[in-house]
Amino acid sequence: MTDTAAATVRAAIEALAGATATPSARGVTMYKVMGKIFAILEIRKIRCVILKCDPHLAEVLGEQFAGVGHRSHLDRRFWICVDLEADVPVEQMVGLVSGSYALVREGLTRKQKAELDGADGRFAMARSPTETGCDIKA
Repeated sequence: MTDTAAATVRAAIEALAGATATPSARGVTMYKVMGKIFAILEIRKIRCVILKCDPHLAEVLGEQFAGVGHRSHLDRRFWICVDLEADVPVEQMVGLVSGSYALVREGLTRKQKAELDGADGRFAMARSPTETGCDIKA
């Protein structure tokens, strides 16, 4: 399942408008939109994806799934680590990728957003966790 999960998550990330990949170390790829990180995919000993997340949702996800936690030097309130080999459904991971992208996109300037929207029209902004596949019962 992990190879499938990793491939699905990678495809979901790369399908987002303006997403650029920057390999940083063996097996680690940082994904950015307009120069801002929204995902870090790690395919090494520990297979995981690190994503930006709403603090409340991060707390709920951590309680609901054993595979959601913190593993990096990034701010624990806003970043989560999703283990690709754990109990988090692939659809949920894809939703979290979309949510991370949306959070980072919200922080862009109007000009940057317009540039993204005009780039190729691939982005349809998710408005709620449910629309991103994160139907969590808080």
